[in-house]
Amino acid sequence: MFHYVKPSTTLALIICAAWIRFITQNSLGSSPLIQVRPSSSSYQHESSATINNGTKYPTAITAAQEATAIDDPFDKEYDNCIVGAGLSGSVIAENYATHFGQTSLIIEKRHHIGGNCYDYIDDDTGIRVSLFGAHLFHTKHERVWEYVQKFSEWAPYEHKVMGVVNGKSVPIPVNIDTVNELFDLDIQNTDQMDEWLKKEQVILQDDDGKPREAVNSEEVALTRVGQRLYDMIFKPYTFKQWAKYPAELGPEVLSRIPVRNDHDGRYFSDPHQALPLNGYTSIFDKMLDKPEITVLTETDYFDVKDKLKCQKLYYTGPIDTYFADLGWPKLEYRSLSFERVVQKDTPGFFQPAAVVNHPQNKDTDGKEVDFTRIVEYKHLLNQTSDHTIYFIERSKDGGEPYYPVPNKENKDLYKRYQEMAEKEEGVTFVGRLANYKYFNMDDAILNALELFDKDTKDMEKR
Repeated sequence: MFHYVKPSTTLALIICAAWIRFITQNSLGSSPLIQVRPSSSSYQHESSATINNGTKYPTAITAAQEATAIDDPFDKEYDNCIVGAGLSGSVIAENYATHFGQTSLIIEKRHHIGGNCYDYIDDDTGIRVSLFGAHLFHTKHERVWEYVQKFSEWAPYEHKVMGVVNGKSVPIPVNIDTVNELFDLDIQNTDQMDEWLKKEQVILQDDDGKPREAVNSEEVALTRVGQRLYDMIFKPYTFKQWAKYPAELGPEVLSRIPVRNDHDGRYFSDPHQALPLNGYTSIFDKMLDKPEITVLTETDYFDVKDKLKCQKLYYTGPIDTYFADLGWPKLEYRSLSFERVVQKDTPGFFQPAAVVNHPQNKDTDGKEVDFTRIVEYKHLLNQTSDHTIYFIERSKDGGEPYYPVPNKENKDLYKRYQEMAEKEEGVTFVGRLANYKYFNMDDAILNALELFDKDTKDMEKR
């Protein structure tokens, strides 16, 4: 079995591995050796790299990783090969190891485990931040809540978002306080709010004058909040995020955003809402810290697929990338950029909430506002520091694929890819990228658990 090498590995082995790495990088170019993630007890942040306008993140290279570079993980046959060390892939690998003692090789293109959930302690401020935007865990699924308890202690946290609209800070999603502030009203209770909403809401009718369902996100918003709030918040924010107006997107985009008829300022209403006390990366460390699981980071599956010896393959990457040889059009995604700003000598906060949305294109002075939101991580888990750090988020085309663009063209194209996936023997496509579908964290976990159940229903647990 291929094992992780602990920091207690003999000095000679460490020196040998370091020398191999030095020779390799200096004679063959900058491509790193295949790195095998050590168990959580030896997973350390010893160096850093920089991306996205100065964002520093740990590269997590340790002596143990250097030492394991002399082994070849491709010499071994695995029960499962899993492409991607995010939620879907990690859940599947952990369950195969725990319930059946099966081996899994996880192949991760990035330098780290955890997918988009990856977080770390910022060097300049000592504040835990996320590399790929804020992740707020919430779920109504008891099975998911019970599952994540195995890997972390959790602190209750009910997320509240503010939005800057017409120069005023108001709660998002829309509630009584939002409406009162924006329209100078004095709505007091749910009955009055319902009455106000009823006057604003647009009723959709077919050609025969009968009520009909919304067919796009513009109609969803109009039926929920009416024309004024749609023009003020939903229309400009959607265009910033998607580079498409709500009328060009399927109804599911704005159907996800609630509208409150009370003073509830929470963004989510799920019964379980919490943050992991030691961050999300530590969860993945614990999930994957099993002798049956081997993780290769900075390794592209398509570069090594011919070397793999696996009984089954689980693919969590973009489905169109898997079938790139077909020459079909690529599915459309929106990506994000993160501008990192450190504000020194700030024992307090930069903004009133962890997340402040900026839906409008210009501020009250007419200055362009080209970003969608600002995230200040110091608010999360009541972190303390003499400084603060925040990230200005902008939506863009290209880059890491975050959000599938749900219009008719992409949905039709995905169906073609899906048909090909169903014909691919020995390969299971799992997760948001492989299914071209946006998943919240809990949905991704549940999807992986249920897929695991399906694939192992006739197997005997150990």
